[in-house]
Amino acid sequence: MVSGHTARFVVGIIGNVISIFLFLSPVPTFVKIIKAKSVQAYKPDPYVVTVINCAMWVFYGMPFVHPDSLLVVTINGAGFFIELVYVTIFVVYSSWGKRRRVIRTKSVKYMPFYLSLASFANGLCWTAYALIKLDPFVLIPNAMGSVSGAVQLILYATYYKSTNWDEEEKPASAPAASTSEIQLSDNASKA
Repeated sequence: MVSGHTARFVVGIIGNVISIFLFLSPVPTFVKIIKAKSVQAYKPDPYVVTVINCAMWVFYGMPFVHPDSLLVVTINGAGFFIELVYVTIFVVYSSWGKRRRVIRTKSVKYMPFYLSLASFANGLCWTAYALIKLDPFVLIPNAMGSVSGAVQLILYATYYKSTNWDEEEKPASAPAASTSEIQLSDNASKA
């Protein structure tokens, strides 16, 4: 029989591997952003929240707060710096003017699938990790993260077929002339 400590360590290592995939899953999105020199309609929210989340987990895992949490500190320390790079790229290329909502537009074009999938898998793994030693401080936020990831995957599946993948962002154009404006004809100048 495997001890609880060994099982927790093994699940923690698996959680770290999944977490690194979670932190690196937005790389294709940021490659697109850098190539386009624009954030297009991507939102910064998940990256800003992840920076804050990682910072809080690093603090939680410190030996003076919660002993025996080396795996929590190492992966969240790495995640903090990776996500900080994403936020920096976002700030550099953001116009802050254009934003879309998946439900309003019925489009998942700017919703990174791999980020949603990795969030779901990461939440499940760390939920299992927390259940082994029953750590509610790890369990509650990760169980909520699993539910959030599942909702994102359901949204992606729901709106995938209605997404126009070929549609390009249209630049804001000058307003069209209103129908109440009077246009002078060539006959008026001949009179």
